[in-house]
Amino acid sequence: MTFTAIDFETATAFHPCSVGIVTVENGIIVDEFVTLIQPPNNLYNPYTIQVHGIYPSDTARAKNFLQVFPEIQKRLQNRVVVAHNESFDRNVLLKSMDYYGLDYGNLNIASRWECTVKIYKAKGIKPTKLSDCCREMKIQLNHHEALSDARACAQLYLKR
Repeated sequence: MTFTAIDFETATAFHPCSVGIVTVENGIIVDEFVTLIQPPNNLYNPYTIQVHGIYPSDTARAKNFLQVFPEIQKRLQNRVVVAHNESFDRNVLLKSMDYYGLDYGNLNIASRWECTVKIYKAKGIKPTKLSDCCREMKIQLNHHEALSDARACAQLYLKR
């Protein structure tokens, strides 16, 4: 079981304001990374602030996606990538990379990632929100905090 779990929190549609990444080698978490990301013009949708509690003042001095990308790249490149509702997080990565002129193909990762929503839906868990899956599997979660969400996703994938 060697993979990388990732979770983005977004400021607007696809512009991230935080990323959490958990690296698993042979079933053991060996690295965790989390950082705030300043979205373009430090703009936020008020709804997203209500969801994750990250404000423009929190990211006013944070690095932008392009500046954070080398840390993301070294953790994702050539890896199996896992996310809870993978299409959302994959879309954030794809669109952010495109926005900054970066080539997704250079990451050498699957066009679709492993998805713990799909895995747990197939197991009959309903609903399949991260918080519900974690409650069912007795995994600690501080929901909508990127590192906690990525860590929980990694633990869900390990318990599948």
